[in-house]
Amino acid sequence: MLETPICDAYIRITRTADHLLVYEDFFITDHYGKSIKIPLYTETAQEKEASPYLLYQVEISKKGHAKLIIQNIAIFANVTAILSMLLPPYRKDEAILSISLKEPHFSSKSHEVAIDPKGGIDAMLQEVIIPTSITVHLGRPNRDGENLTVPFLYYLKNVASSEIYPTWPREAIKANVWAQMSLALNRVFTEWYRSQGYNFDITNSTAYDQAFVKNRVIYDNVAEIVEEVFQEYIQKKNFTEPFYAEYCDGKIAQCPGMKQWGTQDLATRGYDALSILQYYYGDTIRIVSSDTIQDIRPSYPGTPLQLGSVGKDVAMLQAFLNAIAINYPAIRPIFPVNGEFETATQSAVRTFQRQFNLTVDGIVGRTTWYRISFIFVAVRKLAELGSLGYLSTLYSGVWQQRVLRQGDRSVETQLMQYYLSSIRLFYPEIPEVSIDGRFGAGTYNAILAFQKRFGLTADGLVGQATWDRIYQVYTSISNQLPPTNAPLPYPGIPLQLGTSGDAVEAVQNAINILAKQYTDIPSVNVDGIFGAATRNAIRNFQSLFDLTADGIVGVKTWELLFSIAAQLQANTADTAILQHQLNMIAKYYPSVDSVPVSGVFDEATQASLTDFQTLMGLPLKEGTDALTIDVLDSCFHELSS
Repeated sequence: MLETPICDAYIRITRTADHLLVYEDFFITDHYGKSIKIPLYTETAQEKEASPYLLYQVEISKKGHAKLIIQNIAIFANVTAILSMLLPPYRKDEAILSISLKEPHFSSKSHEVAIDPKGGIDAMLQEVIIPTSITVHLGRPNRDGENLTVPFLYYLKNVASSEIYPTWPREAIKANVWAQMSLALNRVFTEWYRSQGYNFDITNSTAYDQAFVKNRVIYDNVAEIVEEVFQEYIQKKNFTEPFYAEYCDGKIAQCPGMKQWGTQDLATRGYDALSILQYYYGDTIRIVSSDTIQDIRPSYPGTPLQLGSVGKDVAMLQAFLNAIAINYPAIRPIFPVNGEFETATQSAVRTFQRQFNLTVDGIVGRTTWYRISFIFVAVRKLAELGSLGYLSTLYSGVWQQRVLRQGDRSVETQLMQYYLSSIRLFYPEIPEVSIDGRFGAGTYNAILAFQKRFGLTADGLVGQATWDRIYQVYTSISNQLPPTNAPLPYPGIPLQLGTSGDAVEAVQNAINILAKQYTDIPSVNVDGIFGAATRNAIRNFQSLFDLTADGIVGVKTWELLFSIAAQLQANTADTAILQHQLNMIAKYYPSVDSVPVSGVFDEATQASLTDFQTLMGLPLKEGTDALTIDVLDSCFHELSS
């Protein structure tokens, strides 16, 4: 329905405090649906410091329309209040519509986090956008309430007019608007609510977000500042996401972020808006802008990602899983982050799905995508004041301006460990390290060895000089590294008795992987020569998996052999992690036996797992189930931290 201006509407104004009739049917709207500016008496901040405004009631009426009554309109000295209203058609059951506005108030944010355990239906955008509109839920996220979709510019004007006094110094208002803009954009960027199954972008509950008041007046000087800084927001250096600019009033409520009343004091003392923000949030914040103004678009690529998929969505998925792996060590990090969905990525996805009780198929559909994204936002604290950051330049090799040291747990440490692991293939004097994001004694010793080998100060710290040298050495040898988990192409001709070469050697390696799991398949000598032992092993493999047992490696045998070998490698890695976790727990709980970290789920591993299940009061089951893995991960995480 189109909105049309309503002319010749009568306006009646009453002062709320004493019900004094100020104007009665004195002003009428013009053909644009507007009235002239109406002067009203109020009190200055000096006269009434606690509430430097007076409240008025406005009635708007016209024949053929319902009478509209708006109560509690706050009028400040020397500020124009703009009231935009829709006058509905007359209905007998709605002859009078009364709306009571809330008085101006400040945020009283607590540290509650609105997480719905069902999770998983909408989560992380790839770039910062300025939305054309935003959907606001009126009330707490888990309570029933109206959803309003409004232009984003109007949303900011409404929030600013609701949260702060328009009589404050200009720089104080500007600092608050930047903070309000950034908080809202953070909710949009992380899809914080939609990732949990809600159908809105933000709430108007100040316990969770910031105030938005339906049908409120907008103050002209506040609106002017919002329009001036629209498209600008706060960002921390090297971080991608809009800064979660937590704030509170600083009088009634306290918080670790910005104090709204404090901004007024700082502005009075001569601070500009950026200096006010840096006073509260630190010198690393900056003001940036985005020229991308568009409707909010879901981040899910639209089609499932699976084995063989390539592109930036896969690279983002890999980066998210790597970050999550630091908090959930059962997930093996994926390196290199190359945008290719290979078996290592599939294995990490399957582990994630098992960890979070999703369908374990190794395919990243909509539910898995948004659950991964939501957990990434949570572990990196992107929607918190103390964000660890969505690091925009991490995989470029650029130093992230943070010295790494023993005791750290971070994605920077994880990436550095990958570089060292690759370098070690060419420089064996560097000890082996685990790519787990934890800067322990092993990583410390590897750093010392690297620093000694390349003439750096051997202090075990990774500052810019050490980081840059590690990356330089890595890039110089990276093109010589063997492929990781890349599926081998069929050589084009069948492999059989008498054949030799790299393809035969690859088949022999795959046979030996299967031989560890399937006793009917004998291991073979890896020499690249297709002899009788290799033929016999292939025949046994073919018989076991219902193929023609001719001892010849054709297309079907080749594809099935390497497919199963890749899956067994992934399972071996998962079992090795399980054994490592059981050994950590065994150090603290004598009733749990330690086991060799072999990657083979043998009787000793089952016995140790049964000990753990008994200790924790879990159902006794052969192998692992989702509940056992969840408790095991939590216990390991607690002990290792």
